[in-house]
Amino acid sequence: MSRPINPVNIDLIGFPMDLGAGRRGVDVGAAAMRIAGVTRVLTDLGHAVRDRGNVEVPQPETLTVTNPRARYLPEIREASDRLYGVVRESLAGGQVPLMIGGDHSMAMATIGAVSDHARACGERLGVVWLDAHGDMNTPETSPTGNIHGMPLAVLLGHGPPELLSIAQHTPTLTPDQVALIGVRDIDGLEAQRIRRSGVWVETMRHVDEVGMPSMMQRVLKRFRGRVDRLHVSFDVDYLDPSIAPGVGTPVRGGPTYREAHLCMEMLSETGLVGSVDLTELNPILDVRNQSAELCVELLASLFGKRLL
Repeated sequence: MSRPINPVNIDLIGFPMDLGAGRRGVDVGAAAMRIAGVTRVLTDLGHAVRDRGNVEVPQPETLTVTNPRARYLPEIREASDRLYGVVRESLAGGQVPLMIGGDHSMAMATIGAVSDHARACGERLGVVWLDAHGDMNTPETSPTGNIHGMPLAVLLGHGPPELLSIAQHTPTLTPDQVALIGVRDIDGLEAQRIRRSGVWVETMRHVDEVGMPSMMQRVLKRFRGRVDRLHVSFDVDYLDPSIAPGVGTPVRGGPTYREAHLCMEMLSETGLVGSVDLTELNPILDVRNQSAELCVELLASLFGKRLL
């Protein structure tokens, strides 16, 4: 196994939350990643990995939904505050935080923490959001009320005040800081918001037209010279469900095995990746943990593994 040129100190942070999702199961995604050997694989690459355990998250069976337009909003805010604090502490210690979830609503806290840290250090942040969905609904436009469909909208300044104030600055991100890659399933009103937002979007049609290498070169060219660090927010449903069936909202037509690895390798080669979310892995819907094992392989590519 080849080793990366620059080993880093990684904090593995579990966030076992499925309050933002419509199906149970992503709360054990972090456990599936550990079982698949994420610590061993990254350590074998030469990185120093410290497992910080899991951030405390309540179970939905103990809770009551008080707002069907934004389900479990108070509880998600409370858990997000805890996650935000752990990530800020990790970054302050010079670590590379790798957050394993858990549903994609976790990104409100993780990116909020990374953004606030970057501001404090005088750094410019770029976010690569890998997802089959736009995640730019609000309670007014969401057909489900599930907050995992809202985090990118929140980070851009749209959504409930309780979520907008997780980070120290609102909006947390400006549209030119974001590249949304791999989308192929977007709600009608959400599509209008995305078109108006100014966010750079690469749909799977764009990937089909120009290929993964050209698409990624286009994205990275946009960030080159403009950002000092990249955060990768990786929703497992970005991948085609034929290779990653363990997700609650699968959408056919996603990247293939090799396309996904190439995407991660090209991100790694920038030398700018300083934090990562891995979200929406649902072992309950998986086949013999194959999706978790694939995610570990992809993280290895993102953290420097090469064929030669």
